[in-house]
Amino acid sequence: MRQAKQRLRAEALARRDAMGEAARIEASLAVADRCADLVVMEPGSVVSGFLPIRTEIDIRPLMMALADRGARLCVPAIVEDLLQFRELLRGARLQPQGFGTYAPGPDAAILDPDVMLVPLAAFDQSGGRIGYGRGYYDAAVAKLQEKGKAPRVIGVGFAVQEVEAVPTEPHDIPLHAIVTEREAILCDGP
Repeated sequence: MRQAKQRLRAEALARRDAMGEAARIEASLAVADRCADLVVMEPGSVVSGFLPIRTEIDIRPLMMALADRGARLCVPAIVEDLLQFRELLRGARLQPQGFGTYAPGPDAAILDPDVMLVPLAAFDQSGGRIGYGRGYYDAAVAKLQEKGKAPRVIGVGFAVQEVEAVPTEPHDIPLHAIVTEREAILCDGP
């Protein structure tokens, strides 16, 4: 199972890496438009996003559009090998988190997301997701569920990252939806 996931991850990331910069920018903007329509939320709802690394999709325009609609934004920080969602305010000073990621410092408010926009290494049409192999998001969703929260988990990525089928394990949390520049896929979710 692990080797199958590693192979699918490597193949999908190679296809993503092969996209030109202009294609990634255009696709990121298309995803922002498509996803903004999909995310239904009340003002004050907490939405977690992420700041892009390497050739990852850039959802900062989407995050700002959601903030303009009244969302409280947060991004993950890695704390003791777990994700902690820290409030992201315009102009906030960011600190390196490892893996090329950044997040607000430890003085930022810690929030529980109502909607989670999560990065993808690979995905399938049924809501299966392969991340970067550490299980951070699966653990974060499980922890929120233990607290009685039921965040809507939406994977965002490029269409080239789609695979036929993602092998799943009991700890893998399925997505409610996946948004690419090509389509929005509604799934059963957790």
